[in-house]
Amino acid sequence: MAGKVFFSVSMSLDGFSAPESMEGIRATPEQREQDPRLERWMAQWMELQAWIFPQRFFRENLNLGEGGEEGRDNDIARETFERTGASVMGMRMFDLGERAWPEEAPFHTPVFVVTHQQRVPWERPGGTTFHFVNDGIHSALRQARQVAGDRDVRIAGGSETILAHLNAGLVDEFSIALSPVLFGAGTRLFDGVDASRVALEPVRSEPSSRVTHLTYAVHPR
Repeated sequence: MAGKVFFSVSMSLDGFSAPESMEGIRATPEQREQDPRLERWMAQWMELQAWIFPQRFFRENLNLGEGGEEGRDNDIARETFERTGASVMGMRMFDLGERAWPEEAPFHTPVFVVTHQQRVPWERPGGTTFHFVNDGIHSALRQARQVAGDRDVRIAGGSETILAHLNAGLVDEFSIALSPVLFGAGTRLFDGVDASRVALEPVRSEPSSRVTHLTYAVHPR
């Protein structure tokens, strides 16, 4: 039995899944110190993701050391990882992650990168292999399903790749970690969604001390 196709993201209360520019994640500490705009971007992003950084599973998965918080936030992070048999992402997310991820990338499964380029697979320690797919999201998802087996396929991002799968009717479910922060500007996850084709069904809502975890099933309208 094939698993689900899903995505999970953190989102601000005003609907943004990333600050206005992705330059902040590429910037060095010295560049952020010299440019208040980059420093502000990093502060916003850290605030958006603040719920996951202290979690025990997150720290262990990125080899950040032992210890960390345990509770429902930690369980959700671990459950999301354990249900995922393969991931799909866009080239922009890969480009950012290639600079930011540790040598042992945090996926530990095959990852299919949607791109227009031809590139041989890139194998990393710990079980992550990036496969570059240059013939569209349907091909990437088909290959991900084949290797995921009865586990789920996660559309890891970025927002354009998530939106393309959502509008194509390829997503079964998604979860949002709704953070109590306001961005005022940035990347809106659902900007451009085809609302005439996508209907949502609430599955569950789980508040924690830092965020509210919202899960929806996706149906054709």
